[in-house]
Amino acid sequence: MTAEMTNLTEQLNLLPGFLSQHVLLSVSALAIGLCISLPLGVLASRWRRLEGVVLGVAGVIQTVPSLALLALMVPMMGMIGWWPALTALVLYSMLPVLRSTVLGLQGVDRAALDAATGLGMTPWQRLIRVELPLAGPSIIGGIRTATVWVVGIATLATPVGQTTLGNFIFAGLQTQNRTAVIVGCIAAAALALLLDGTIRLAEISVRQRNGKLAVVSLAILGALTMGSAVPMLRDSWTGEMGSNRQLIVGAKTFSEQYVLAELLAQRLEDAGLKVTTRTGLGSQVAFDALKSDAIDCYVDYSGTLWTNVLKQTSFPPRDTLNHELAVELESRFGVKVVGVLGFENTYALAVPKRLADRLGLRTVSDLAAIAGDLAIGGDVEFFARPEWTRARDLYKLNFRNIVGLDSTLMYAAADEGKVDVIAAFSTDGRIASRDLVVLDDDRRAFPPYEATILVSPRAAKDPRVMECLAQLVGTIDTRSIRLANENVDVKKIAPRVAADRLWLSGRLTVSSVGTSIGEPNADPSAAGGPPEADLKAVR
Repeated sequence: MTAEMTNLTEQLNLLPGFLSQHVLLSVSALAIGLCISLPLGVLASRWRRLEGVVLGVAGVIQTVPSLALLALMVPMMGMIGWWPALTALVLYSMLPVLRSTVLGLQGVDRAALDAATGLGMTPWQRLIRVELPLAGPSIIGGIRTATVWVVGIATLATPVGQTTLGNFIFAGLQTQNRTAVIVGCIAAAALALLLDGTIRLAEISVRQRNGKLAVVSLAILGALTMGSAVPMLRDSWTGEMGSNRQLIVGAKTFSEQYVLAELLAQRLEDAGLKVTTRTGLGSQVAFDALKSDAIDCYVDYSGTLWTNVLKQTSFPPRDTLNHELAVELESRFGVKVVGVLGFENTYALAVPKRLADRLGLRTVSDLAAIAGDLAIGGDVEFFARPEWTRARDLYKLNFRNIVGLDSTLMYAAADEGKVDVIAAFSTDGRIASRDLVVLDDDRRAFPPYEATILVSPRAAKDPRVMECLAQLVGTIDTRSIRLANENVDVKKIAPRVAADRLWLSGRLTVSSVGTSIGEPNADPSAAGGPPEADLKAVR
């Protein structure tokens, strides 16, 4: 079987789970949105002052970027996953339904209303028997619009911890897996078309007063909802019972995190524990989820935790920082530090080799002297972090242009000359494959970013989890993780397979160097590295 077919098979195996959660989330948001919007629309059609307020508020919500609204729900609700995603989607579904309801009811022929009144109908009877049936096509048109919006926006719920078809898209973009992106896009489009077509049947049934079409449309919606709910209810029932509770391993939104999440999950599974992964989380969302027990463990970086979580601006020596970090995380949040994996993934300013050779760039200080003529690109999060502010001020980096890019696109941007400098990650396998030169941080603007295993307050009480994860401490060096990242980003190997190879590489490294698992900085190069035959097996 070709690599492409294997990749496609893997993605299709994930489809039922992702699709069921996407359907249930979308249908639930639409149902709740209708229950709120239809009564509000009826009231707004009666009182013009209320109409302006209701439509105005709904319109303001609609102007908020969907991803921003989803992200805002997390700190507001103090949780990640289903409820923040559902709340945001309900709010997004309301405007088209409200507007179509108000316009539909206000557009009902006055003669029909007078006739209903002349027949002695009460206001309630007139609404149910005359106004809503006549306004039905307009209202259903609004529902169709809301349906397409909700299905599309639901794909953006992945960074707030809710599994959807967006998992295909976010993971595919980060790992340059076009098959995953295509599967996610096709599935989302097909779902939107199916739901739109089903509601279209309901619209035709209203226009033609055809009860059979109405039954068919309701049956399709019911089947979709029930079919999606069954696997989720089953997983919930089997995953939360006593000692069989399913552990959740989290990951942020880049390739290395996907690999490390698979690594942690595989080791926990080998210990007989039930595990699932929740990937594509925003940086702050991941930590918030951990401290609230919404996820059980993940790998973060000491510099990120020190500056973003603890809000520290001074950088003590590495060992002191790691010790204080562990103490503060446990005392403030109940989060337990298991240990460091053995490598550091720091931010690094990198330039194409041809540019570095031409301009004689070797350090960031060299870069600062000519920054005014250059453009820098980096992921959007980087330019909002205190580390960038510190580096910019310490080196006086005044670039001609600052370009926010998705982390998967900035390497291509450097290749094509659209930016001159990128804020790369030191363990990224694409640094060598793209012929980039990492500039020496000669003034130590960036803190250490040692990969650190974190465990939630609840999971820290389980000795099986702690013992299992402790086996990973000190087993992964920079060369091994860079190879794993290259396998995913360049060679298009699945993160699960890359994680398996990384574990084998880590065991070989520890064995060849002859160190205990607890030593974080074991370097295979110091002892000649693993036997060449074994390294070939890893690769």
